[in-house]
Amino acid sequence: PIAIAQWSLGNYNLWKKNNSQDCYKKFIKGADWLNNNLNLNNKNIYVWQHHFNWVYKENLVNPWHSGLAQGQGLSVLVRAYQISQNKKYLESAKKAYQSFLIDTSKGGVTFTDKDDNVWIEEYIMKKSPTHILNGFIWGLWGIYDYWLLTKDNSVKKLFNRYVQTILSNVEKYDIGYWSLYELSNLKIKMRASIFYHKLHIVQLQILFNMTGIEDFKNVSEKWNNYLNKKFNVFKATIMKILFKIFYY
Repeated sequence: PIAIAQWSLGNYNLWKKNNSQDCYKKFIKGADWLNNNLNLNNKNIYVWQHHFNWVYKENLVNPWHSGLAQGQGLSVLVRAYQISQNKKYLESAKKAYQSFLIDTSKGGVTFTDKDDNVWIEEYIMKKSPTHILNGFIWGLWGIYDYWLLTKDNSVKKLFNRYVQTILSNVEKYDIGYWSLYELSNLKIKMRASIFYHKLHIVQLQILFNMTGIEDFKNVSEKWNNYLNKKFNVFKATIMKILFKIFYY
């Protein structure tokens, strides 16, 4: 579901940029797949399920769902409805959105911590949440897209709560020379790869553009400056390798 949503969004962007009818057809094809494959999980929540086993700290057993998939799928359905006005996309978007209102323990994709922060979880862990940063932000953009469509104040309120969670916790991802991929309570922290570190920088800049919150811009610029020192890149890469050796 994640790959199909990203493929669909990529084709949407190419269609908007080049007016390519081939890309438009591919976008609609992806939207139709997402519309047709949004199903109830074992907790009666509508999700896109991954029908293969996956390992991330724990064994994710077929079928499993993801906050990242829910957010990006939502972004696709919103665009498909705006273009076509076909209500099937709107109805599926409404169903997908509900997963953000439900705790991970009850079949949804939102985790609430002891400080009342709400997190979108890319991977739903049984033992403890991982708080993957890029997946949280991707999922958050789906909420934003849904709000742009509906103008529902309750959606905007949820979006703001998620934004506040990132704002209150973003410094935890900063280790003084690089960014962390996630916040698992492990002895060796999971550094972001170079690709994901650069993605964090872009995502935080976009969050600044969306919200006007200066802290996002400041952190983005600080993390971008980390790239200017070759030793930072080298150290982050070595620590990433060590993490893989010990935990994978």
